[in-house]
This record gives sequence, structure tokens and C-alpha cells, in this order.
Amino acid sequence: MSKNAEPQFWQNARDHLIRYGGKFEPLIIERAVGSFVYDADDRAILDFTSGQMSAILGHSHPEIAEVVTNSIHKLDHLFSGMISRPVVDLATRLADITPAGLDRVLLLSTGAESNEAAIRMAKLVTGKYEIVGFAQSWHGMTGGAAAATYSAGRHGVGPSAVGSFAIPAPFPYRPRFERNGAYDWQAELDYAFDLIDRQSTGNLAAFIAEPILSSGGIIDLPLGYLAALKQKCVERGMLLILDEAQTGIARTGTMFAFERDGVTPDILTLSKTLGAGLPLAAVVTSAEIEEKAHERGYLFYTTHVSDPLPAAVGLKVLEIVERDHLADRAKVAGQRLGDGLRALQQRYECIGDVRGRGLLLGMEIVKDRHSRAPDNEFGYRITRECMALGLSMNVVQLPAMGGVFRIAPPLTVSDAEIDLGLEILGQAIANSYKAA
Repeated sequence: MSKNAEPQFWQNARDHLIRYGGKFEPLIIERAVGSFVYDADDRAILDFTSGQMSAILGHSHPEIAEVVTNSIHKLDHLFSGMISRPVVDLATRLADITPAGLDRVLLLSTGAESNEAAIRMAKLVTGKYEIVGFAQSWHGMTGGAAAATYSAGRHGVGPSAVGSFAIPAPFPYRPRFERNGAYDWQAELDYAFDLIDRQSTGNLAAFIAEPILSSGGIIDLPLGYLAALKQKCVERGMLLILDEAQTGIARTGTMFAFERDGVTPDILTLSKTLGAGLPLAAVVTSAEIEEKAHERGYLFYTTHVSDPLPAAVGLKVLEIVERDHLADRAKVAGQRLGDGLRALQQRYECIGDVRGRGLLLGMEIVKDRHSRAPDNEFGYRITRECMALGLSMNVVQLPAMGGVFRIAPPLTVSDAEIDLGLEILGQAIANSYKAA
């Protein structure tokens, strides 16, 4: 019998775990190294999602392990009113690598927490309360972040914060606005903000956006869109908050995804990738905004604000990413992975679209490429086959879309591991067709 089927383990899991969405894989994961996780039978499973889209340096990176070990023996956690060298050093480093105008840093634990802090800051400094986001967004499960999350989780929990608005994300694969047969995202954006203006009470505080909507189905904002969005914000006295939880720290081929567009946000939030899988998040903003927030009594005490251990990890992550040229590696490896996915698309009708940037790619599963009709069940079938063959994949399902695989291996993934993942994925699709 497989050690993954240990009866007492699963009985304890059923009796004592609160289920928080989806289903658990019927596996007991015992360890993880590099691009692989290993189950109780010591079976290697190639991790094409970097854990929860976070472990950009792979699992159990030796230099990260060394920092954690040293820090836990020396300096791990402090009272919120104390600061340490790792905290100041990481804040300084983030100010150095972000564009001019992003100078002040708040270090926290999770993406939701950083977005919560950013939204709270935007409301305070503008004196307004309305927050706009994309209808396919995911920014977290805490109050303000959840109110700006529209891809899932809004049912059954009562009203969101007053002043929560959404506009459609620009989606070339399923365009809603066309002119002369081409997608017209500018017309869509203009119409969306016309509706926002009609609904607003004159209290628009901020727009919060991911440069690539991940849980929304790997929707990459078209080149030029972010600049147009920033202009909409400027015209209305709104701040632009960019949530780079998954796109930041070299994953898309630049240190931050917004750099491609030449647009600097008023507030930048980082998480997931900054800690390379460990709980670390940051809010980065201008000196002007921080000064005004401080003058108006900005308050964001949390238990783990400015903790030294995760800050030391973040410093090491940035050092490794820059030293090993991992942004460039993301471009090269992403091209190899994308080419492989497009080759599979030529073989299999179920692959409707391949999209994304660097090592954050999406593959959408449809009934056929002509109709683009969603095929959620087939997406799940492929997912199950991948896991059975030793490949961990992540498929998200959204209204009016098929199952979209979010493919985000570590930046340290080798060419051989990319090729192995593509081989397994191709076999899983073939097996799924046979079983249909």
C-alpha cells in the first residue's frame, strides 16, 4: 500500500483541518528540493507552480536555508516599535532597485496584508474611499483586499466595503470591444471609466491592479494599457496601486512587470516572490505619500511588521536574483517553455490560447479553438493526469473562460526540467483524450 494512503493521517486531516477552498491532493508531501516536491513514497513531482506561485528560487535553496538558520539563532522577531539592520537594509535595497519616486517601504507578511496596507494608505492620503479594480482580480482575503477581489470569494459573506467598483480587464483572446476587426482596449477602458464616473460619489481614492492578472486567467495588460490607466487615475486624483505579488522580482523577465510599460505606480505591493516562498511582503511608495500618510496618523501595526528574519531572507533573494541574472534567465526559459506550449497547441485542439510573459504563462483549455467554448472538466482531467504522471499543475476556472493553467516554474528551472514538464503535459493531454 502506498504510504500516501496512511489511514490515521487522513483521518486526522478530516477531523481537524478547516477546508479553505478546493480539494487536497491525496498525497502526503514530505520534502521539497529545487524544482521538485516528494511525496511519502519518495516519488518526485515536478513543481510547475513554484509552490503557491512563490518559490522563485526553487525549494530549499541552500543560501536561503543558511540565512534562516543564522537568523533564527540571532534575530528573528521584535516588538513593532523596534527596528533592525535587515529591515533598514531591505527597505534601502528596494528603494534602490525600484524607479525614482518609490522610496519608502513597509515590510509585512502576506500579499493580502500589503494590499490592505496600500488601500488604507490611499484612502487616508486622498481623503476618499472608493476603490476600483478589475473584475477578474485577486488581491487577498482580508477586508479591503477582498473587497477589491472579484475573481472569486464574494458569495455568502455579506456586503463588501462601500465604494468598491470593478471594470473588465482587457482580454484580447475574448475581446468585448472591436474596431475594424481589431480589439480596441482604449474604447473599452474609456467606456469602463465612463460607468465608474456615473457611479462614483466623487470619492475615487485608488485603482488597484495586477500587471498580469494571475487568478484571473493570466491576462497580460496590453502594451500601452497601463499608461492609459495611470492617466485615468491622474485625471481623477486617484492613486495607482500595482500588486506585483506574482509578477515581481524577475518572474516576467524584468525585475518588476510594470517596467516594461515605463509606468511608475504611486504604491507598489510585493509579496510571494519577495520571500521566495517564505512569508514576506512589502508596500513601496513615494516620500511625499508616506509623509502625508504619517501626518494624518497612518496606522498599520501588525504582529510581524518589520520582522528581521524574513527581511534578511528578502535581502538574500534580491542578491541571488541579481547575481545570477535571473530576470534574463526568466526571458530565455520562458521563451523555451512558451515555444513548447505553442507546439502542443498545434497538436491538440483543446489548447485555445497560450499567453503571459517570462516564466508566468497561461494555457487555456477550450472545447475547440473555433468556438473558444470553455471546457472546465477537461482542464481538471488534464490536471489529474499530470499529477499521476509526476507534474504539479494549477488550473483556475472562471466564468466565461475555460480552465486556465497557470504555469510558473522557479526561475532556477533547468532546460531539462522544462522539457520534462512539457513531455509530461503532452502525455497527460493525450491520455485525457483517450479517457474522454
